[in-house]
Amino acid sequence: MGKPCIICVAITGSLPTKANNPAVPITVSEQVESTHEAFEAGATICHAHVRNDDETPSSDPEKFARLKEGLEKHCPGMIIQFSTGGRSGAGKTRGGMLPLRPDMASLSVGSNNFPTRVYENPPDLVDWLASEMRTYDVKPEIEAFDLSHILKAKEMSDAGALVGTPYVQFVMGVKNAMPADRDVFDYYVKTVARLFGPETPWCAAGIGRHQLELNHWAINAGGHARTGLEDNVRLDRNTLAPSNAALVRRTADLCAKYERPVATPSEARDILGLKAA
Repeated sequence: MGKPCIICVAITGSLPTKANNPAVPITVSEQVESTHEAFEAGATICHAHVRNDDETPSSDPEKFARLKEGLEKHCPGMIIQFSTGGRSGAGKTRGGMLPLRPDMASLSVGSNNFPTRVYENPPDLVDWLASEMRTYDVKPEIEAFDLSHILKAKEMSDAGALVGTPYVQFVMGVKNAMPADRDVFDYYVKTVARLFGPETPWCAAGIGRHQLELNHWAINAGGHARTGLEDNVRLDRNTLAPSNAALVRRTADLCAKYERPVATPSEARDILGLKAA
């Protein structure tokens, strides 16, 4: 068997609603229940956003605090990763939950186009978010929507703005950003190995119909995989995913196909250089 594969479940995001798929968890209690099912199916990272009662995005630290408490109780050892993404808030409100000291947080280090807007990550905000993550001992996951974001992560690492070995996630398939292109994906993998070393862990996320495709590529290439209803609400063109857990089980089946065991929480923490739970 190959090296263990970490499965990250992105449970909610900022965009999918129950109109898109009734299984999308919106309230904190729904999120905890959905994550617990995904955890039992093999997910060891929970990538979390929070929502208002009307399903709109929120950056309310109180909601993040209740979610963290629930996940620590019901998913012991699971890596909790909060989103600092731009759809949930503006400016420094995006990092308002970092004093809660989650294990990880997403960090977008550059701007790019999204379907109907510019996803803005100005340098001063990126630097501030990275500083807050250092202050509260939160490991960043670099969200790479473009090659330049991997190179920026290297620059920040060399300058001491990122502590430890960076964990880079390739995000592919967002309309107007980087498409799901196999040649580009292969170059991303080579670039991470060249800049940070061949043993550096990395992950890949495919958006919408590209989720399964990127799961195949990442697991087969020795990386780690992200799945979940944030990125994709369907099992296939005609079938809604019944839960986050169903998408995790599909990803775990791919791990078996490529002869890679699904990482346990302790293995995932060791791979990512995180302290024991």
